[in-house]
This record gives sequence, C-alpha cells and structure tokens, in this order.
Amino acid sequence: MSDVKSQIEKLREEIRHHDQLYYVMDKPAISDAEYDRLFRKLEELEKENPELITSDSPTQRVGGAPLKAFKTVTHKVPLLSLGNAFNSEELDAFDKRVCDGLGVKKVDYVCELKMDGLAVSLEYKNGHFLKGSTRGDGVTGEDITLNLKTIKSVPLSIDKKIDIEVRGEAYLPYEDFIKLNEERMEAEESKFANPRNAAAGSLRQLDPKVTAKRPLDIFFYYSPDAKVKTQFELLHYLQDIGFKVNSHFKLCRGIEEVKKFIANWESKRDDLDFEIDGIVIKVNDLEDQSKLGFTAREPRWALAYKYPPEQKETVIEDIIASVGRTGVITPVAIMKPVNLRGVTVQRATLHNQDEVDKKDVRVGDHVIVQRAGEVIPEVVKVLKDKRKGSAKPYKIPEKCPVCGGKVVREKGESAHRCINKSCPAQLIGTIAHFASRGAMDITGIGGQLSAQLVESKLVKSPADLYDMKKSELLKLERFAERSAQNIIDAIEKSKKRPFAKLINALGIPNVGVATADDLAEHFNTIDMLMDAKESDLSKIHEIGPKIAKSIYDYFQSKENCQMIERLKKSGLNMKSESRDLSKLPLYGKSFVITGTLSRPRPEIEDEIKSLGGDIHSSVSNKTDYVIAGTEPGSKYEKAKQLGVKVLYESDYNKLSK
Repeated sequence: MSDVKSQIEKLREEIRHHDQLYYVMDKPAISDAEYDRLFRKLEELEKENPELITSDSPTQRVGGAPLKAFKTVTHKVPLLSLGNAFNSEELDAFDKRVCDGLGVKKVDYVCELKMDGLAVSLEYKNGHFLKGSTRGDGVTGEDITLNLKTIKSVPLSIDKKIDIEVRGEAYLPYEDFIKLNEERMEAEESKFANPRNAAAGSLRQLDPKVTAKRPLDIFFYYSPDAKVKTQFELLHYLQDIGFKVNSHFKLCRGIEEVKKFIANWESKRDDLDFEIDGIVIKVNDLEDQSKLGFTAREPRWALAYKYPPEQKETVIEDIIASVGRTGVITPVAIMKPVNLRGVTVQRATLHNQDEVDKKDVRVGDHVIVQRAGEVIPEVVKVLKDKRKGSAKPYKIPEKCPVCGGKVVREKGESAHRCINKSCPAQLIGTIAHFASRGAMDITGIGGQLSAQLVESKLVKSPADLYDMKKSELLKLERFAERSAQNIIDAIEKSKKRPFAKLINALGIPNVGVATADDLAEHFNTIDMLMDAKESDLSKIHEIGPKIAKSIYDYFQSKENCQMIERLKKSGLNMKSESRDLSKLPLYGKSFVITGTLSRPRPEIEDEIKSLGGDIHSSVSNKTDYVIAGTEPGSKYEKAKQLGVKVLYESDYNKLSK
C-alpha cells in the first residue's frame, strides 16, 4: 500500500506541476496527450484505492451532487468597492487627498488592470484549498468552493504549508465568451450580455459540473495575510507561491506616471484576450494604506479609473423595421461590421421614429457607435460632414413589413404599431414570451423554435402548445425522439406555474412581472380578474388609468377570452394560493433594491413578494427599506437623504428569515 500511496503522490505532484506551467505560467512542457496519460493513470489508481483520495487531488476538481442552495460566508476582512475616477482632474484630486493624508508631496502607486469579472475570496489551510466565496455585499458572500475548484488556474494546494486568504477576479476570455453565446443561441437560451455576466452566471451554478464546462480563468491580486511591506511585493509574493497574477502591473512614481500607464493601456486593451474596463490604482506602501484607512464604503488608498465606452466609426448599410410581439415597429440599423470590445456587431436599435429624427440617422451615413457593457451597441452620433447628398430621411413604413397590415401611431405614444392581430411576427413574439423564463418557463421554446412552430402552422395561439403531440414535433426539422419528448415534458410541467406567471405570460400590454404579481395578489382567480372593471384595477397600488384600461381592454377581446378558456381546459393553474398575508414576515413592508447583489435581482424580488413584501422601483418617504448591494446608485443616496433604512444583503437575509 505504501508503494501505491507513493506512486499516487508522485503523480499528483507531477500533474500539479504541469497545471502550474500550463494554466498559470502559459508555458506547457508536455503534450496534451502525455498530460491525459498521467491524469488517467492517477484516476485508475484512485479508483482502485478510494481510501487514498484527498480533496486536493487534481481528480477532485469536479464532483459531488448539485447544491440545493449556497451557504453564506462571512469575510474576515470586508471586500469593499472602490471609488471611481473618469478624468485627469479626478485623478489629481485623489492624489492630493492621499498626499495630504500622509503629509508628503509625492506617493508611489501600483497600477493594475481592472478586470471586468467576478471578485472572489479563497481560503487555504496548511497550504490546501479550504473554502471559496463570492464578494456578495462585501461583508458576506456565497460559498462557491466546489465551483472554484473547477477553474484549472485555482491551485488546490500550494507548496508553502501556510494559512492564507487570497482574493482575485474570475473571468471568461473573449473567445470563450463568444463561443459560449453561440452555443446558447443554438440551444435557444438567452445570450449573456457581456463576459462579466457570463463569469458571474457560471460561478453561481448550483451544479459544479455546469461550471466545469465553462472555461473560466482567474487572476489573484491581494491577500490580507501576506507578510510583506508593499503592494508591489505582494503581487510578486503571490506569483512565487503559485497563484496566477496578471503580469501587466507597474510601480509608478507619482500620479503623472499613473496617467501614462492609463493612457498606454487604453490604446492597447484590444490586444488582450480578456475584458478590462479600467485601471486600479493603489498606494504601494501597506503601512501608508493602513494610515489612510477607509470610508464607510471604500478604501481611501485605492481608486478605479474607468475607461469611457469604446467608440468606433462605421456605416449604416440599411435600416429595417422589426416587429415585436405587441405589434410595435422598431427601426434597427444594419451596420458595416465593427469590433467593439471583442464582439463583432452589425445591429443597433434606433428605438422609435422620434429617436431616428432626433439623431437624423440615414442609410449610408457614417456614424459613431459605442458599446458600454452590452453586446448591442448604440448609435451615438451621425458624422454629417461625410454624408452623401442622396441620403434620404428614414420613415417607419405605413404597412407592416411582415404581414402588410396597417401601421398606426396612437396620439401621445412614441411607438408605431401593426394593428393586424394575425401578424406572424407578433405571434412568434407572443409564443416566445409565453414560454419565457419569467412566464410559463417552457424550456426549449425560444425565438427560433417559436418561429418554426408558427411557420409550420402548428401553433396559432399559445393555447395550441398544450394540444401539441410529439409526433407533430418529430416532423419538424432538427427534431429527434429525445428533443421532442423534452419539449412535451416542459409544456406539461408549465401547467403548475404560479398564477402570477400565467398573467405575465398572457402578454397584456403594459403588464410586466411586477404588475402581474399585484394582479394575482388582488384577484384570486382568472375569472375575478376578467370581470374586474377599470375602477377596480385602478385601486391597486402602482396601476394607473392607462394600465387599468389596457388590462380591461385585453379581457374584452373575444379572441383572448376564448384562448383563456382553452388554457383552462388544458389544466393550467388559474388561481392564487390562498394564504393569510398578514402573518408573513415582510407583510406591508415596501422595498427598493439597488446595486449588485450576490443573487439575481428577480430571485430576491420573488422572495420578498413570497414573504408578503412589496417591490418598488423608486425611493420615497413611504419606502420602508432599501437593499443595497455593491456599487449602489442614486437610490442609495436618496435613501440616506430621506432617512430610509438601508439594508445590506446580510441584513436583509436576517430580516427575511
């Protein structure tokens, strides 16, 4: 047994060495085939000797059953957000505050690339990876240990047998982000807006095996436990003991060198294979950092300089009219392909006719476009000095480009609409919305399949979904036995969705998730809602005359009522759960949420509503609580002005128990 144990340890040590060379130092020393041979040999030996398996073995990066929910972790040292600077004057002001605070004329800074990823904290005990968590609200985060283990550049053990906490930024490289979105489109799943969202979504999977399929990477930049004197030494120390550090950091002698570093990387950031949105500037001397201390939200010794959104010039090759599920006609600019922050884009919404007129966008125009965190860019301005004389102003067509129906613009509205209720484009949008996650959550039915179902005339109404047979799906292109059965199973499962989700799924104009929740709470059955008068609807908080009329008019339609009757016969849930709201812990309390939280905002909103609370979009004297995540916005400031109680996520978690 001792020989086997020795052989296993030797293999582990060799694999860890090659992991370090490949994933951390980018200097592979053996072929992939040779690495796979070593790994398989270790797997075989551990399978034959399960009692010798340890948690830090390279084979244990992915394993275990999916988690039911994340546990919370309290950070030993809070993970605070950084203040922001957007220009040279703000950098000078920061430098003056630092120099004045230390009583000196010049300070050394360390500049690091500001990764646009997800901040994480990892704990090592005696050199072995023990626990990892998200930043959360800065005080408490989520335990994502198993998910972090799937990242190959996270060492499961380090050579030094020490206890240490390290912090880093997990991210998804550009090419992998683009590939992931392509795969999600093929699976008819919604695309991630940007690499940061993709990284955060990947690390917050309850099943580590899903995370393992995402090619995440990580850079480390801080440890509260390292026995060094400067930030510059700290970065080298982390490298020396086996952690991957972004090599593009620099010691700058004074703020003018900082500015040169910032300017240099603004022109070079397209050369990187990952996203950065700025530069982090830190006082180099750790003792000086301690002297400067912290405000309530951020360190006084560090700052994040944010780059402006990238702008590029391109040409409008066409403007098309896109038809949505409610018949709204949206002008969309088709542009000569341009690369913005690693994503090639060709389309930009122009919103409505007023926006087109305001910017005077015409086919053939040279324009400046920008992408600020989102894949779909914005047309910033038209370069009119490059316009050719033949360019004509764009007008939304008088007839629908899909069905030829009449297009109208109601008085007081900015939108043009196709008023033909049988318009195929509207039906495709209606089906996709009905099946979406916030509605009936029918997995597998997205935009592409909705179009296929409509074009094949298999579906002419959402109610038709519940009459579909597997044999009918099998006749469609790209459907096999298993995929067809998955769709049928998802449709059947959707019948148990809450009443509020059904109301949202109906696609009533001006009724979104929040209003649907309010309606389900006030009208216990679909029949009660259908019988409600405009005056009854207007009594509900945040439902004004316009929305009340929209809801009332929807149920006056014979076609809509017939569809609902069919949904009833199919067995969908048409009533709210009876419960005494007054006994719920958050009954009668109103909440506003701001900033980035450790859980998706819709999840927290649903939780608050299930506990009897109300969600509002703006802060007023009537607001009971503002839940503030990291980087909270103006709602946080208004809450402080009005004296509204602010809860950080850890406070809210205690309140909601």
